[in-house]
Amino acid sequence: MTASRVLVLNSGSSSVKYQLLDMADSGRLAVGLVERIGEETSRLVHEPLTGPGAAGGKRERVGAIADHETALRAVAEELAADGLGLDSPELAAVGHRVVHGGTRFTRPTVIDDEVLAEIRSLIPLAPLHNPANVTGIEVARSLRGDLPQVAVFDTAFHSTMPEHVARYAIDAATADKYSIRRYGFHGTSHAYVSRATAELLGRPVEDVNVIVLHLGNGASASAVRGGVCVETSMGLTPLEGLVMGTRSGDLDPAVIFHLARVGGLSVDEIDSLLNKKSGLLGMCGDNDMREVLRRAGEGDEAAATAFAAYVHRLKKYIGAYSAVLGRVDAVAFTAGVGENAHQVREAAVDGLAELGLALDLEANAARSCEPRLISTEYARVAVVVVPTDEELEIAAQTYALVTQ
Repeated sequence: MTASRVLVLNSGSSSVKYQLLDMADSGRLAVGLVERIGEETSRLVHEPLTGPGAAGGKRERVGAIADHETALRAVAEELAADGLGLDSPELAAVGHRVVHGGTRFTRPTVIDDEVLAEIRSLIPLAPLHNPANVTGIEVARSLRGDLPQVAVFDTAFHSTMPEHVARYAIDAATADKYSIRRYGFHGTSHAYVSRATAELLGRPVEDVNVIVLHLGNGASASAVRGGVCVETSMGLTPLEGLVMGTRSGDLDPAVIFHLARVGGLSVDEIDSLLNKKSGLLGMCGDNDMREVLRRAGEGDEAAATAFAAYVHRLKKYIGAYSAVLGRVDAVAFTAGVGENAHQVREAAVDGLAELGLALDLEANAARSCEPRLISTEYARVAVVVVPTDEELEIAAQTYALVTQ
């Protein structure tokens, strides 16, 4: 029997998301989430999608889960109860989402002690994410040390940006000393969606230029030429670029100096302000686009201004990336807001007819979980909605590496 299953782990600071996939048909066997790790109110939700446990639907555990090791052992128990245990000979590998790969990791990588040490050394570039990613890897290795463990990096897809795009215009020696450059994030999503867009259009990925708009609570744009990323909106950190749920996106760097000198804020306070108290939340008090739209529709001025700022930034990036690519074949919306908020898509495309974009308003408003075309038949540039699937992308990259 050929091992074809991949367990995908996404370890956060207080959570573990997981999916078990069978790459023989890209089918999901089980999905789940452990949240509030380290609290008395920890919660594990497990859903088997095949086997004897599937008929019972979701199962839930509530109660203290002290740490990530306890969490992953609980996940292993749930999988084993469905005949999908980590000891299964059908399990080929574990794929780990790792947020930051720096300049060292530009493709999926089998994890050994040296690789793990290098991922750990990148913690200063992603202090909120890489520590949890490292913990997930360490625990998974302790549970199945004989199994290939593969790191798939959020930054890897964007490593193809030309040097003049990746560089900031600051003193080169200082930039090199402190690894300051544009890395980009959400790379597994941008990779998956750009490829799926070409498939939706019935064209080889090498022939398609796509602007991908990954719009969730965190949001990013990318310009993808023939399957290769040439520009993306996030930079050294996920703070740069679009207006997001709680992040400011682009702003004058001197705002930071002003807040420190005039406002007396500390570096940590400014960091928290720009990452956790800005964006939609900072402008109107809500970071949920559904609430922003509801309030704006009821005449709330702050919500209307926040929505307008969000859309304005999207338009700027669509225009800029049209210039970067020269020829645009498609604009693809994805992630929670991009897939579900038809008002955002309509507003972002409105007025861009000169760039070749025009929406079929009825198609745009229709709800669907499937990839779909929402532009008019005469539009020069296709506008599409493509549900992202980062877990499948991680599993596919992991499986391809361990079976090559």
